[in-house]
Amino acid sequence: MKKTLFLITSLFIFTCVTAQTPVSYNIQFENAVHHEAEVSVVFPNSNSDSLHIRMSRSSPGRYALHEFAKNVYGVTALNEKGDTLKIVRENPYEWVIVAPEGATTVRYTLFANRGDGTYSQIDETHAHLNMPATFMYAPALFDNPVQITFHPREDLDWKIATQLKHKTGNTYTAPDFQYFMDSPTEISDYRKREFTVTSNGKDYTIEFVLHDNSPETLLDQYFEKVKKVVLAEKNVYGELPDYDFGKYTFLACYVDNASGDGMEHRNSTILTSSRSLEEGGLERNIGTVSHEFFHSWNVERIRPKTLEPFDFANANMSGALWFAEGFTSYYTNLVLCRAGIMSPEDYAKSLNGTFNYVWNSPARAFFNPIEMSYQAPFVDAATSVDPVNRGNTFISYYSYGSVLGLALDLSLRQNGLNLDDYMKKVWQQYGVKEEPYTIDDLHFTLSMYAGKAFADDFFNNYIYKSKMPDYKALFESVGFEFTQDKEKTFTGMVLNGNEISRNVKIGTPAYEAGLEKGDLILAINDIAIDKTNTLDKVLENTNVGDNITVKYKRFGEEKTTSLTLESDPTYTISLDKKAKRRVRKHRDAWLHQE
Repeated sequence: MKKTLFLITSLFIFTCVTAQTPVSYNIQFENAVHHEAEVSVVFPNSNSDSLHIRMSRSSPGRYALHEFAKNVYGVTALNEKGDTLKIVRENPYEWVIVAPEGATTVRYTLFANRGDGTYSQIDETHAHLNMPATFMYAPALFDNPVQITFHPREDLDWKIATQLKHKTGNTYTAPDFQYFMDSPTEISDYRKREFTVTSNGKDYTIEFVLHDNSPETLLDQYFEKVKKVVLAEKNVYGELPDYDFGKYTFLACYVDNASGDGMEHRNSTILTSSRSLEEGGLERNIGTVSHEFFHSWNVERIRPKTLEPFDFANANMSGALWFAEGFTSYYTNLVLCRAGIMSPEDYAKSLNGTFNYVWNSPARAFFNPIEMSYQAPFVDAATSVDPVNRGNTFISYYSYGSVLGLALDLSLRQNGLNLDDYMKKVWQQYGVKEEPYTIDDLHFTLSMYAGKAFADDFFNNYIYKSKMPDYKALFESVGFEFTQDKEKTFTGMVLNGNEISRNVKIGTPAYEAGLEKGDLILAINDIAIDKTNTLDKVLENTNVGDNITVKYKRFGEEKTTSLTLESDPTYTISLDKKAKRRVRKHRDAWLHQE
C-alpha cells in the first residue's frame, strides 16, 4: 500500500513538474559595438493580478551586492494580444506589470561592458554573459524550466559555449532558475580543446574554450597544463564529480578588454585575464585554472549550508568561507607543484606573501576565521566610497584559510595522515550526496578521521579562536626553512614617494608614534627623505631599538615625533636543500603525492 501510494505521489509530482511551462528568452547583439544587447522574455500565464519581475542583486560565487538593474533600460511589456501593459516601479530592482493576461512578453535593452566572473560584456569581440547580470526573472516562476535562444553574430563567426543543455540549433535549456543563473555563457570566435577522463567507469569530457588571439601552439601548450591540473585534482578526491551531461567546460577570455577574475560554477568556470597566453598568460593564468576547477568539488558540491539556496535578491553570508575558499586556495599552488607545473622551490617561495599577510596582521585580535568569512559581503568585489580600516581589521578568508589548510595538512602528516584523505571524507559524506554542511560537520568529520583530541585542538584554537600554529615545527617536518631577520629594522611605514600610502598597522612603531596614512615624511633624524635618500637608505646605519626623530607634514602643518625601531617581523620560507633524507622523503610525499 505504501509503495503504491509512493508511486502515485511521485507520478503526480512528476506530472506537475513536467507540466510547467518554460520561461523563454531570446537575446540579440546587433548593437554590440555600443555594448548593448536586446533581450525579450516570455513569462507564461500568471494567475495573479500583477507580475513581479526583477534583476538580481547578487551572483553565484560572489557574496556582495551588485546592482545589475542599473544597466537595464527601455523596458516594455505586452500581453498575448499585443497590448502594452502598465509597468509600476516600487523599488530600484523590480518592475511590476499590472493586470497581465495570459503569457507576458517583456523586452529591454542591456548595457554590458565588464568581462569578468560577475558582470557581462558585449562588444564586437564577444558576448560574455553572466546570467544574473543579463536576464530579468520572475520570483514566482523561479522553479520553472528555462529555455533560451542566443542569436550569435554570424558576421563575426561567433559560436556558443555554455554548461546549459543543448536543445536544438542555438537554443539551450535549464531545469530551473538556480541552474540557469549559475550557467555563464561565452559567445565568440573561440577555439576549443578537449579530452576525456574516466571516473567510476564513466567518461567525462573536459573542454577548454579560449577566446584569445595567441598562436595555436601556445594554446596546445597551455591545454597540456590544464590537463595536468585536472588529473592532479582528481587525484586529491579520488574521482571526478558527476558532471551534468557528462561535461565540464572552462570558459577562458584572455583578451585586452577583460578584467582579471575567476568564478566557479556547477559544471563550468569563468576564467578572465587581460593577459593573453602570448603576453604572460601561459605562465601566470594557470593558477586561476587550478583554483576554480578545485571548486567543482569544494563549494559547488561540498557546499556550505549557509549558501543554500543561493539568494539572488540579497547579499549571501557564510562563516565557512575559510574552508570553501581558503582550503581551495591552499590547494591552488600545491596542485601546480604536484602536477609538475611549479617547482618545489617556487612553491616554497609562493607561501611567503600570503603567510606574512595573515600572521603579521593585527586583525586577528578582532575576528577569527569564521568572522572573517562573515565580512565577504563587504569585500568580495563590493564597492564603497568611505575609507575603511581593513588593513587593521580584516584578513582575506582566502588567505587565512589557505595558511590554516597548510597547517592542518602538515599537522596531519606528523600523525601519518594527510589533508587529501580528510577532503575525501568530507567529499564522500557531503559532496557526493550533495548534502550541505555546517562548520560543526567539518569539526565532526575531522574528529572521525584524526581523533577527537586532534580535531578539538585544531578547531578550538585556530577556527573558533585566532591562535597561530607552531609553523616552525611544521615546516621543519617537511624540510622547509622558516626564519626571521632579527637584525633588520622595521618602522611600520609603507611609503609611496614620501607619503604614507596605507593605513598604519596597529602595534607597529609608526602607529605608536602617531603617524597615519597620508602623512608626508619630510626627514628622518634631520636627513631629508627624497628620491636620493629613500627611507631604506636613511635607515641603513640604524639598529633595532634605536630611537629616531621623524619630521612629517599633515594637513599642511609640519610636525615632529619620535619612533623606536623594532626588528622586521617578516618571515622567510624556503626549501631546505640540506634537509635529512628522512625529511626529504616526507616532503616528497606531500609535494608529489600520487
